[in-house]
Amino acid sequence: MIIVKNLVKKFGDRVIIRDFSYHFPKNTNIGIVGANGAGKTTLLNILTGLEEYDDGEIVIPKDCVLGYLPQSPNENPKDTILDECISGHSTLCELQQKLHQALKEVSENYSDEVYANYEKVEAEFSDKGGYALEADAKGVLTGLSFEASQFEQSPLILSGGWRMRLELAKLLINEPNFLILDEPTNHLDLPSLTWLEGYLRSFRGTLLFVSHDREFLNNLSDQIIHISNGNVKVYNGDFDAFVEQREANAEFAKKQKESLKKKQDHLQEFVDRFRYKASKAKQAQSKLKIIERLKQLEERIDTEETDQKPVFKMAVEKQSAKVVLELKNVTIGYDDIPLNKNLDLRVIRGNKIAVIGSNGIGKSTLLKTIIGEIPLISGEMQLGNNVSIGYYAQSQLDVLDPKLDALENVMALTQGINQQQARAILGCLLISKNDVKKPVNVLSGGEKSKVAIAALLAQKSNFLVLDEPTNHLDMSSAEALSNALNEYDGTVLVVSHNRSFINSFATHIFAMDKIKKAELIGIDSV
Repeated sequence: MIIVKNLVKKFGDRVIIRDFSYHFPKNTNIGIVGANGAGKTTLLNILTGLEEYDDGEIVIPKDCVLGYLPQSPNENPKDTILDECISGHSTLCELQQKLHQALKEVSENYSDEVYANYEKVEAEFSDKGGYALEADAKGVLTGLSFEASQFEQSPLILSGGWRMRLELAKLLINEPNFLILDEPTNHLDLPSLTWLEGYLRSFRGTLLFVSHDREFLNNLSDQIIHISNGNVKVYNGDFDAFVEQREANAEFAKKQKESLKKKQDHLQEFVDRFRYKASKAKQAQSKLKIIERLKQLEERIDTEETDQKPVFKMAVEKQSAKVVLELKNVTIGYDDIPLNKNLDLRVIRGNKIAVIGSNGIGKSTLLKTIIGEIPLISGEMQLGNNVSIGYYAQSQLDVLDPKLDALENVMALTQGINQQQARAILGCLLISKNDVKKPVNVLSGGEKSKVAIAALLAQKSNFLVLDEPTNHLDMSSAEALSNALNEYDGTVLVVSHNRSFINSFATHIFAMDKIKKAELIGIDSV
């Protein structure tokens, strides 16, 4: 499969990937891990040709068929789900366009030469399976649990999880043998995640994927690639095996350094004692040379730096009324088309409620209705006195301005905050120095999430409405966020499919279902 030789990638003075060499094995599942902004997506983009590299070589065999699943769905899809799926086979789509053009020329400007060109394009389209493309697309969509009645619907009406399933369908129609997935579990509910794991375990080819889901990494990975401070290392085994190996390596390196330091100290004692004694001066000089060699050995010992952990400080400026939110017999949806009906929910100050349910059930729609982005179809909704809402959107580009830098976005989203305060908050989330001046559109998915969270922290709201906040966050950041929510003095309503995240702080579960009435359940009874 793909061979990487001495790969180097820099952003300005910062080295993202340093002298990485690797031969991707066939039929192997490889997980990529590292802190937000470490370069995981950059490596995927380089392998797929979406981003250039500064030095080195990448060798892609002719029989390699790449399939790439990005972090987010196509923002400008085709008019229908079926057409968007078909567009995934770029080669046949281009041939189809050529065929339509050739047919048009035949009908408008017929000649033997024009007709010969039409026959040539038509033969190539047929030989490559062009006439079976629509049937193949329908088969792939059906395999991913899309209903035939959905094929002519717009992709824009789908939930985030179903949009990502559609992106996966676009990949599969190409029948790739080297599959590259960037955070494939984002937006997926538990049944979808279970289905995806099953499919990937049976996939015949090389799988390279970025994930911050520990369970997903353990269930799939044969190898782990870890990126940290420009260094790229490969470990055999799943994620837990990687953690054990890394800790063992760090402990071994530490002991090696300690041993060399003791030898240096012992030799230095001799030098200090006898350096100026004529009979021992030659020995002292010899030992100085040994000390220098030991120092060089010590410097060459590879000790991995521990990734820094962000700090989330959640403050409340003013306390809300006891009843924060009340929904009575509420119907939610788009354009008067209901997604869910008969919703009753009473949120009491201090509640930390996780909203769960399958993709397409209306979880994100519920949150958008609560913040006033989408109008209520029917029913009653009442916010309590002194309630100030802080909203975190599932797609950060719904909130952040891609033309502004990180610092400008935080200040634009928060009234009364100065530049020093904004810098301090971003710094706690490990976005500091020159990084705060980077335009949002060049940041990684995790860094965009941190900018949005920084703006949320600065607002000091007493009611946090969060839609999939751990998507794109690395494991240490997700853990820091859950710890902060656990200590937060306000009220939380959060949509998440991350089970460990929910269990770490939630006091209640609001389970949404189309068949039975949604209900609020105390976490102790789950």
